[in-house]
Amino acid sequence: MPSNHAADAAGLAARYIAFAVLASVANIAAQWLSSMVYAGRLEFYVALVNGTLVGLLVKYVLDRRWIFHDRTRTLRGHTARFSLYSLTGVLTTGVFWATEIGFAAMGDALWLRYAGAAVGLAIGYTLKYQLDKRFVFLDTQ
Repeated sequence: MPSNHAADAAGLAARYIAFAVLASVANIAAQWLSSMVYAGRLEFYVALVNGTLVGLLVKYVLDRRWIFHDRTRTLRGHTARFSLYSLTGVLTTGVFWATEIGFAAMGDALWLRYAGAAVGLAIGYTLKYQLDKRFVFLDTQ
């Protein structure tokens, strides 16, 4: 039976959006937890980095398997793939951080910070899919 390209694309988009939401929730939760553990002078930035690392790992594991169907089995292959995945994340992390920092600068309300995180992550993940498809998982297509 022939594949229904529109249905396949819709399923892929739904999975990608669900995983982006899941990784965003993990990121923001890690930021919140980090802020509860460390409330020092650099709390905002420590939380931002911790959230980024958690989100990166969650998103990589999900994307690798369920979006790009990567079947890499060796440690060397995983290391290379994750390195490229992280490298494409530098640009998108910049978008996310700039947005969260910009929202946080509008006031002291915690909701502003996390709203900025959500907006920045949504923009970043939209861009990240295109980067990963073209530069990280191009051999899995």
